[in-house]
Amino acid sequence: MRFNTLAAVYVVAHILPLAAQAEVTDSAGNGFSIRYSIEIKAERASVYKAAISEIGQWWSDDHTMSGDASNLYIEARPQGCFCERLGSGAGLTHLTVTFVNPGVLLRLSGGLGPLGLMGVAGNMTWEFDESGSATTVTLSYAVGGYLDGGLDSLAAAVDGVLVEQMQRLKAHVEGGD
Repeated sequence: MRFNTLAAVYVVAHILPLAAQAEVTDSAGNGFSIRYSIEIKAERASVYKAAISEIGQWWSDDHTMSGDASNLYIEARPQGCFCERLGSGAGLTHLTVTFVNPGVLLRLSGGLGPLGLMGVAGNMTWEFDESGSATTVTLSYAVGGYLDGGLDSLAAAVDGVLVEQMQRLKAHVEGGD
């Protein structure tokens, strides 16, 4: 693997808080909630397809275990996964799909990235709403559980990572980057 557990926790807790911020709607020692909306100038079906089927093209390599976002994939079906191939038959489930309404909503459960190594549970929802000639994508992520020192210390870092990914999705859809 690209980095060990302690390094991952250090990055999340100490370096990533400098990233862009959305709205941490609630934060306490036992958990936090994040909500971020972004308008993407494209029809909803195209945005949904890019978000789900093209994740390896827009997600940052820096926020993968393998160092290569092309190893990421989402199986958009109940009990499907947001997974990562690690080579030689190895792999990682980042989140499990719990609800799908194609083109409208995707709900996943679990601890994304280093949160998966902690005693936490999370619920992430991606909503795709048409608004004229654009689509508003709203990402919500609620995380609860235990972390020595409190989960609130990670809220800004997780928020920053997710904001970055949504901005990358927008750039990918609007500009093909």
